[in-house]
Amino acid sequence: MPETRFHEMPDGRRIAFRHSPGTGPAIVFLPGYMSDMAGSKATALSAWAQAEGRECLLLDYSGCGESEGDFAEGTLARWTEEALSLIAAEVQGEVVLVGSSMGGWLMLLAARELGGKVAGLVGIASAPDFTAWGYDEDQKTRLANGETLLTENAYGYDPTPTHAGFWRDGQDCRQLESEIAIDCPVRLLHGQDDTDVPPEISLRLAAALRSQDVQVTLVKGGDHRLSRDSDIALLLRTVAALA
Repeated sequence: MPETRFHEMPDGRRIAFRHSPGTGPAIVFLPGYMSDMAGSKATALSAWAQAEGRECLLLDYSGCGESEGDFAEGTLARWTEEALSLIAAEVQGEVVLVGSSMGGWLMLLAARELGGKVAGLVGIASAPDFTAWGYDEDQKTRLANGETLLTENAYGYDPTPTHAGFWRDGQDCRQLESEIAIDCPVRLLHGQDDTDVPPEISLRLAAALRSQDVQVTLVKGGDHRLSRDSDIALLLRTVAALA
C-alpha cells in the first residue's frame, strides 16, 4: 500500500489519504459509513491499480480511520467537500468514482460537481437517501429533535450512531426523488441477500440516473459487504472494464 499522507483543508482539517500514481482515469474509492481506506475492497482496488500501473486515490473522511476530527461532526456535504478537495489537489485527469454503501451516495454528490471529469461510476450496495428509507417514523422524529440514534451493528462492532446533524444533512442531499443529472457510464453491484440496503435501491438509482449507460448486477448470495473473494473479483473486473 502507498504510504499515508495528509491533505489539509482550508479550515485546518487534515484528511488522510493514499495516492499511487499511474495512468488514468484515476480510481477514487469512497468508503461507506464508519468505514475507511483499510477495508478489503479499498485495499484490493489499490493493489490491483498498482499492479496494473493505474492511478488510485484512497481517503478517510474526517473523524474516520486515520483522519483527524470528530465523527459526530461528519455529514455528507462535509465528506463530499473533502473528497472533491483531495481530487482537485492530487488528480490531474479523469476519475472513476467507486462508492461503497454510503460512499455510493457520496459519489453521486461528487459526480454532480465534477461533471465531465468523471469517466464512470461504480456503486457497491449503493445507499442513496438512506436517511429517508432507512429509519422508521419514530426514529426520524427522534433525530429531528436532535437525538443521537444508536442501532445494533450486524457485523459485531459497537452500536452504530446516527447523529442528528448527519441525518438532517442527508435529508437535504436526497437524490432519488428526481432525475439525477449524471451522464457518464454507471455500474451498480448489489448483493441479493443484502439486509441493510435493499437491492431495489440500486434499481431505483438506475431509473433516476439520466445516463443511458447504466447496468445493475445482482449478486446471488451476496450480502451488504460484498467482500467475498468472488465479490472482490467481480468488482475488479467491473472497474477494469469501465476504466
